[in-house]
Amino acid sequence: MELTRTYKFKLYRADQNGHLIQQIDIAGIIYNHCIALHRRYYRLFSKGLNKYALMKHLTKLKKLPRHAFWSKVGSQAIQDVVARIDKGYALFFRNLKAKIRTSPPGFKRVKKYASFTLKQAGWKLLGDNRIRIQGRNYKFVKSREIPPAVRTLTVKRDKLGNLWLYFVCQETIQSQATMTGNRAGFDFGMKVFLTDDQGGETLSPLYLKQAQQALCKANRSLSRKRRGSGGWYKAQDRLNKVYLSVVNKRTDWFFKLAHNLTDRFDFLFFEDLSMKGMQALWGRKISDLARSEFMNVLGYVASLKNKTVHLVDRFFPSSKTCSCCGYIHKELTLKDRQWHCVSCGVDHHRDINAAVNILREGSSSLGETAVRLQNERCSLEAAIAISPRIPCL
Repeated sequence: MELTRTYKFKLYRADQNGHLIQQIDIAGIIYNHCIALHRRYYRLFSKGLNKYALMKHLTKLKKLPRHAFWSKVGSQAIQDVVARIDKGYALFFRNLKAKIRTSPPGFKRVKKYASFTLKQAGWKLLGDNRIRIQGRNYKFVKSREIPPAVRTLTVKRDKLGNLWLYFVCQETIQSQATMTGNRAGFDFGMKVFLTDDQGGETLSPLYLKQAQQALCKANRSLSRKRRGSGGWYKAQDRLNKVYLSVVNKRTDWFFKLAHNLTDRFDFLFFEDLSMKGMQALWGRKISDLARSEFMNVLGYVASLKNKTVHLVDRFFPSSKTCSCCGYIHKELTLKDRQWHCVSCGVDHHRDINAAVNILREGSSSLGETAVRLQNERCSLEAAIAISPRIPCL
């Protein structure tokens, strides 16, 4: 199976890393210059600026004395900056056509511009843990081997000032996962992260909530400092470290949960939810659960193991539909965690009933053998009675 993977390595701290930081800043200057050219061109001619014409224009600008320093980042890095902006405008017009509220690419503060990308030229692996970038040698923490087919190299800095190398590689992977033939439907919830069709519950660790005390302390310390002073930057780094710790813990838990689910099931069915709408209602709780990020991780892990992750239409009434007789309880509200079907008389657990319906609808939409409606009262009652609670991994 052909797959594109990204390998991430951290650069050792060294004085010469300042040259890479300077190149990132220059890439940010070029980015803002290109945004200004796009806006001026549209204002004059009422149409978008072609990226190839812009690349030719930038090549001419590099020859001018006032823009000679642009050459420090390399021609391919400049081309990548133009490609990023072109991709941003393409996404903007696509969303505009779909009537999705969004904004076109805009100016960025140079100090917040994060990376530049090189393709074939401008860098070379020297063996062991050394790499040459734009004529200078650097050392990085080589935690694993890098495949030979490297497509691009991206040098990126995080909010703590650390520099990272991202190698995008094309490689062939042979899946070693065993196929179980099992399938499951999952319902996403606020109190319980995932509920499966058998009644199993997976709780979220809520790492952001756990870090609230540390975040409040770091924010108070930052607010007492004079903006721009040395102490202010140190306090800002302490705050960023707390946020980075939350992100790393959550990502680690997502990968462990994704591997656990894909080892147990071959087909995994979820409901396609509007996370922006949910975030408008519940705010920080949705950000802490980070369902969209989990679905991205699960999709990646499933692709490595040849497993299938399928989303059911968000307008399918999974919670309101009786999984025994198909009756739709239109008056069901979010506060109703248990409900009684007036058609067949079965008492339903809201999340388990939704997971069963998601499994059935997802199997049908894939053309697989659908789970037939069960009129027996014992089906869901047994699931509720034996529902295990899966602890946080």
